[in-house]
Amino acid sequence: MSETNREILPPVKVVEWIGDSRRGHLRLLDQTRLPGETEFVDCKDSQAVWEAIRRLVVRGAPAIGVAAGYGMVVAAQWVPDGRDFMTGVESAAEYLESSRPTAVNLSWAVRRILRRAQRTIADDFNLVRDAMLEEARAIHAEDERMCLAIGRAAAPLVKQCRGVLTHCNAGALATAGIGTATAGMYVAHAEGHRFTVYCDETRPLLQGSRLTAWELMQAGIDAVVITDSMAGQVLREGRVQVVITGADRIAANGDTANKIGTYGLAVLAARHKVPFYVAAPYSTFDLELSDGKGIPIEQRPAEEITQGFGRRTAPKGVKTYSPAFDVTPVELLAGIVTDRGLIQPVNRQTIARALGE
Repeated sequence: MSETNREILPPVKVVEWIGDSRRGHLRLLDQTRLPGETEFVDCKDSQAVWEAIRRLVVRGAPAIGVAAGYGMVVAAQWVPDGRDFMTGVESAAEYLESSRPTAVNLSWAVRRILRRAQRTIADDFNLVRDAMLEEARAIHAEDERMCLAIGRAAAPLVKQCRGVLTHCNAGALATAGIGTATAGMYVAHAEGHRFTVYCDETRPLLQGSRLTAWELMQAGIDAVVITDSMAGQVLREGRVQVVITGADRIAANGDTANKIGTYGLAVLAARHKVPFYVAAPYSTFDLELSDGKGIPIEQRPAEEITQGFGRRTAPKGVKTYSPAFDVTPVELLAGIVTDRGLIQPVNRQTIARALGE
């Protein structure tokens, strides 16, 4: 890991593996407790990992992928040795994949660990578990490298601006490294550029104010929290010159799923002629989906709207509609920043070429 990367990592680890493949476990920063408390959750079986992903203890597509990779190792500890071992591991993969449907990194990581297990031929099943842990650690290290590569590719965009607008949290807390949407901000800041980041509050779970603003402040970057409904005014006043968000799944044509509110922000950015970029690693692309119409949209519990953080803000019995994500059409994107460089313009051909497909 480079010195630059080490300097801009947050003060706590989001995802960590403790111990060996036989008796070790997954440790996660509990992001539901931030910014008020810094607590960790130890996951020692697949159910604990499933619940941590579902409950947003760990969130952000890359971090979910890393956590799910380690979750496969945890699950394998509970599968008895014998001829049905792989059947048990395959069942664990399906179970973990069911925790959240939209972030493609989840199934990508789970299936990668599963393939590694299937390729490892050994009479000693602990050797298979060792191989699974090795692959999970490789995914972890790869994500750190990809974040830094995204940061280097995105930094020139940030350096042209005095104000940046972002939505939700696609930062260090959402990855194993320095983030995706925030990666260019961290690199630009480390190289001496000074700017302000406007953080959409991101309702209803406030990932922008609770998480993005918190981690940027830890790094000494000037952060300003706004409610989602203020973004149009901020753009109109010319306070920002670029919008950068993350992504949970990108279709083959460039349509992008991200936290609910991203589509509206992209429309506003287009209205005010402010370029709108998405930052994501190659693992977030789902080339099996032709366009964004096929991206599954997770529906969240009504209580997140009506009783956010334990306080009732809507009448009892009121109906709710609570999609966790929306899809931004490719025509609203100025470019996609990946670990393999900037994709611009964004279309099927440029995406396939960038990903080597």
